[in-house]
Amino acid sequence: MNAIALPKDTVIPNHIAMILDGNRRWARARGRKPWEGHYWGYKAIEKLAHAARRLGVHTFTVWAFSTENWERPKKEVDEIMNIFRRALKEKEREFHRDRVALVHLGRKDRLPSDIRRELARIEEETSKYSSNHIFNIAVDYGGRDEILRACQKAIDAGEKKVDEKTFEKYLDTYGQAYPNPDLFIRTSGEQRTSGFLPWQMAYTEFYFEEKHLPDFSPADLEVAILDYSRRRRRFGGNDAVEHLTFKPELTAKLELDWWRLGNIPEGMKFREYAMKHIKEQFGLSKELAFDAAKLMAEAFIEEKQSKWDKAGIKLRKFYKLVKDELKLAFEPKIVASMEVRMVKEKGEGEEATREYLAEVYRISLFQAAKAAHLRVLANIERNKGNWEAAEDYLQKYYKALKERVA
Repeated sequence: MNAIALPKDTVIPNHIAMILDGNRRWARARGRKPWEGHYWGYKAIEKLAHAARRLGVHTFTVWAFSTENWERPKKEVDEIMNIFRRALKEKEREFHRDRVALVHLGRKDRLPSDIRRELARIEEETSKYSSNHIFNIAVDYGGRDEILRACQKAIDAGEKKVDEKTFEKYLDTYGQAYPNPDLFIRTSGEQRTSGFLPWQMAYTEFYFEEKHLPDFSPADLEVAILDYSRRRRRFGGNDAVEHLTFKPELTAKLELDWWRLGNIPEGMKFREYAMKHIKEQFGLSKELAFDAAKLMAEAFIEEKQSKWDKAGIKLRKFYKLVKDELKLAFEPKIVASMEVRMVKEKGEGEEATREYLAEVYRISLFQAAKAAHLRVLANIERNKGNWEAAEDYLQKYYKALKERVA
């Protein structure tokens, strides 16, 4: 995947936590030994850590070895420990250069003595950089184990009464500027946390990726961050976003009206129907809706003639008008390119539709999936000329969309 340019309004998470999954499966699929997969997973994390810092992420946490991983074959465990040794040696200078504090999460007592010494030393020597960047490495870490250790520390300290603030003093992330991850990423298609940072991830946003870790690139990380940025985080309270108030049935009917006139975009009727639809969908004033409909009609003409660059320019102006009026966070250039892609696919590309909806309406790709599927079904029926079925799917699409943005 090629790198993408994140829109200027993208919300960058302060803390990203990752479970590094799929190294062994990646290796087996290529006829290699498991530890070769772990090595290439380590090389992927190198790039991801650099990218995270470049994007402005303060804290980057990776779960590299769990309390249960000791049960793996001795040869594999030994090779993983060798990779740790190599990483500590190779990255120490980089931590100082980039002003990154290394923090170990988990138990130290079961690690090989040389690794234990090096971890402790580098932690101490880089702690002065904690206000700049933190790289948490969870080794011999388990979520339940962390909570049990925290409880024992509180007992040993003679705590008589423990509230949340007191308890957090004994967690592995205590004292960090951003102890609670904003975004959690797990690679290799697994959709569970496996007990990673259970206390800290109470309000974390989850992102699950099908790719194995060695194939997860900085560009994939940017996609995950963009998906995170689209989500509205309430933390149990009210949502500060003022939402779109369109009526699904009316919006569907208005869109279908100008769909039927799609073969005569130069006619005034097309612009009139498009104007009514845009006014209802986005809540624009009549004057702005007229200007927007004119741009849409001009883009439609360019699309009919396969003049994609010119169509993109018109669409960019259309979406800039909508953005400026509604104060939405999407990037007009990105949305315009997404719409051009959808038109090229005759509206039948589900992935393109999902990405478009997520970007325009600021929802996650997961949240956009149902609406995108219904939108594609509507377009399939439209392309067949089955207007009744198209309207039915279009109504269901707008209802599904309204459920996400209401």
